[in-house]
Amino acid sequence: MNIAIKISKFCDAISEWTGRIFAWVIVPLVLLTVMEVVLRRFLGSPTIWSFEVLKQLYGLHFMIVAAFGLLYGSHVSVDVFTVMLSKKRRALLDIIGYVLFFFPFVIVCIWQGYSFAATSWAMKETTWSVFAPPIYPIKTVIMITFILLLIQGISEVIKRIVILQGGDL
Repeated sequence: MNIAIKISKFCDAISEWTGRIFAWVIVPLVLLTVMEVVLRRFLGSPTIWSFEVLKQLYGLHFMIVAAFGLLYGSHVSVDVFTVMLSKKRRALLDIIGYVLFFFPFVIVCIWQGYSFAATSWAMKETTWSVFAPPIYPIKTVIMITFILLLIQGISEVIKRIVILQGGDL
């Protein structure tokens, strides 16, 4: 079981560091938003590129830190019934939920995300706007996000197995 705990800690470290690094995307996101508001409202000179860049930065920020959110339990959870369960029963219910819902969903999203991104890269897809930035990098983020979620999901299941065996992390 010691190796499983090491795997879990390694997975947690991946989520921790991607979360800490990509949390900083919020800084250019806010600065560009303020810049665009000032240019548009006060100087009457909006940019043609800011909307597209902001949309992609927001998508990057929102998605890539999803595994970080799972690590810290910040995703939506309905605990109305599970709070009455013992720690071991809650862990068992979590494992069942991961196996039946989380892993199949994440695997399908990785598979479809790869197809989605590969098609976009093959055609060098751009947006419909006048600025027309490439969108294949941000579509690749979809697949990367779900790979990171899969890694963190594996860690969460390992933690629940340790709890079932009477251990604690």
